[in-house]
Amino acid sequence: MSTALTTPAGRLASLSRAELTLLGRNKSVLVTALVIPLILPFSVQATLKDSMLEGTGVKIGEVILTAAVGFALLFAVYNALSTVFVVRREELVFKRLRTGELRDHEILAGASLPSVLIGLAQCVVVAAGAAVLLDLGAPAAVWWSVLGVVLGVALCVTLAAATAGISKTPESAQVMVLPMMFVSMIGSGMTVPLEVFPDKLASVLELLPLSPVMALVRGGWTGELSASEALKALVVAVAWIVVSVFAVRRWFRWEPRR
Repeated sequence: MSTALTTPAGRLASLSRAELTLLGRNKSVLVTALVIPLILPFSVQATLKDSMLEGTGVKIGEVILTAAVGFALLFAVYNALSTVFVVRREELVFKRLRTGELRDHEILAGASLPSVLIGLAQCVVVAAGAAVLLDLGAPAAVWWSVLGVVLGVALCVTLAAATAGISKTPESAQVMVLPMMFVSMIGSGMTVPLEVFPDKLASVLELLPLSPVMALVRGGWTGELSASEALKALVVAVAWIVVSVFAVRRWFRWEPRR
């Protein structure tokens, strides 16, 4: 064995290459991660009427951009990894890996990296496509959008591990992800801007896991995100990541659930 594989970076790279190979063999997960996030934004354009946005100051192109990034995070990262984690656990892959040099966080990171890279690549592609095709132009405060995507990836990875912890089989994992996905798509400002909802309801929806991510992505692109709004979004996003990490430490299992 080469010396490089005994370093954390070498172990992570080796595990990621193996995971990428396994991911390529799982056609259903691969199609869900690669194709669906690129198709669903068109459904937003078809169903969201301009009349719904009247008086909100939100443009349809901004909603489509936010939805595209959100779908990439949900399907390429959260949904895909929830299944991957359960499959690797049930096939005793995780159990075997823990007998070697790999630490627990390296195992999860290595298993996550291919899906994370796919999700990030899709975010870049859909953002560039939206800027050109929807005439949105360049982002006014790109750092907020980038930070939103980074926080979204971290949140989706930890939530996927937490979801896998309470899922007994790969099939049940596909059911367990549905509440998070539906709530996020409807109530996080992903497909329907929070400005459409009554103020009291919108203030509650702002506390959902992906709401701060969507706020940072859209606000960074439009430049209409104030410092106080950005700080609130950061606090909510970090709080959810902390809660997700606690859930992973509490419920994640490295061997098949009985």
